[in-house]
Amino acid sequence: MSRLDNVRWIEFPSVVDERGALTFVEGAQDIPFEIKRAYYLYDVRLDRGGHAHRDTQQVIVALRGRFVLELSDGVESRRFALDSPTRGVHILPMLFIRLLDFAPDTVVLVLASTHYDKSRSIRSWEAYLQEARGA
Repeated sequence: MSRLDNVRWIEFPSVVDERGALTFVEGAQDIPFEIKRAYYLYDVRLDRGGHAHRDTQQVIVALRGRFVLELSDGVESRRFALDSPTRGVHILPMLFIRLLDFAPDTVVLVLASTHYDKSRSIRSWEAYLQEARGA
């Protein structure tokens, strides 16, 4: 079984009425982990990612616009087109992540299960392949 088989879409609860739409996300309920860090990407000019996290789970959401999320386990790759603020992709640790093909004005929200620590990530494809084969 591939680590990619555990990647899944998460639909977020939304309320829509004459005033507009409200979508909400609750850690340990809608998100399958306690949220330790949230950050967002905007005004993106080049591809992002290019790394893997050893022990961090993430949920990635396109709050506005669209982009492509590419995930690899070192053998197989899968792509997800993100274009809705009402759903995100849940990513488990030890998958190599790339964010590509950003539409203008795209805003991406990332919810993470750990605080930032550069030593928790693998920053090159070659290093990832070495570590993933040993995992």
